[in-house]
Amino acid sequence: MENLEIMKTLKQTYFGKSVFVTGHTGFKGSWLIKILNDLGAIVKGYSLAPEGEVNLFNEIKGETLCESIIDDLRNREALKNAIIDFQPDFVFHLAAQPLVRLSYEIPSETFEVNAIGTANLLDAIRLLEKKCNIVLITTDKVYHNNEWEYPYRENDRLGGYDPYSASKACSELVIDSYRNSFFNSEKYNQHQKAIAVGRAGNVIGGGDWSKDRLIPDITKSLSKAEEIIIRNPNSVRPWQHVIEPLFGYLELGVKLDLDPIKYSNAYNFGPNTSDALSVEEMVNKSIKSWGVGSYKAEVNPNNPHEAGLLKLDISKALSQLKWKPVFNAQTAIERTINWYKNYYNGINASELIKLDIEYYQKIKNE
Repeated sequence: MENLEIMKTLKQTYFGKSVFVTGHTGFKGSWLIKILNDLGAIVKGYSLAPEGEVNLFNEIKGETLCESIIDDLRNREALKNAIIDFQPDFVFHLAAQPLVRLSYEIPSETFEVNAIGTANLLDAIRLLEKKCNIVLITTDKVYHNNEWEYPYRENDRLGGYDPYSASKACSELVIDSYRNSFFNSEKYNQHQKAIAVGRAGNVIGGGDWSKDRLIPDITKSLSKAEEIIIRNPNSVRPWQHVIEPLFGYLELGVKLDLDPIKYSNAYNFGPNTSDALSVEEMVNKSIKSWGVGSYKAEVNPNNPHEAGLLKLDISKALSQLKWKPVFNAQTAIERTINWYKNYYNGINASELIKLDIEYYQKIKNE
């Protein structure tokens, strides 16, 4: 996109449009409905109830930002009715069972939610008799991971060691089948459905209190002056601030609206390759940003397998979408840690999100 104020540019597309968001009660989903509300979109969310005593959806009063339906992706009839009643112009599919470690405990449910849930959504969209742009969010973990330095490109082999990764790779096969069978680009004028996929790396940012995620674990420990415990200190991930992929998804939606055939593809959204950090590096930078703290590694050989090295090639998004990461790793970590410090000092979560978006716009326009 041109180097204009990003919110004003996106508002030209989303203002007054009906936008259906699955997973709206989650961490990324809560950020997204806040941004869409600021853009003047009419938002309907479909998701399970927010988890935890403290969660971002409740902190930002998410039920005031959208029409909120609390239900399961596996409830096909409820999902179909929600889609048909709303008649969306855009769909952003974020709902998932997103945790690797939990997927070892509930593997079949993980496959049901992530693969069959995606099929249920696309089945409902088939019944729409209008133009609709669909952005389906998967993960960087859909790639068959060889644990090498080579960053994965969109046309690399898909796979998955753990049930979560495999389930998301399955969802990509579901998407590809529906795109070919029911939403084929050669017949776009008949069905008017444009389908794109966003594959994002590990996101960080304020308001994530999920179990078994690095930044929530770090900030919980730091806020209580407790020692941070890390499982896999040498694991390397494409960490990025949550704002980065969300604006990538929104920009992808704009592109689909302008040229639905050209942009009905998969796109990686991640940091620059040089910004991929190990868990230990993330912890050290987080402690430095907080001002005080300590950690220790407890590597248990009996822990379930998690990938050790994973990087994304974002050149396709750079060249085709003109999207690029704005925050480097240091900035992303500092903004995230400061978000939690300010939150624990009594600043409202919605205000903190607003400040991060304003800062993102400022840096993007420099």
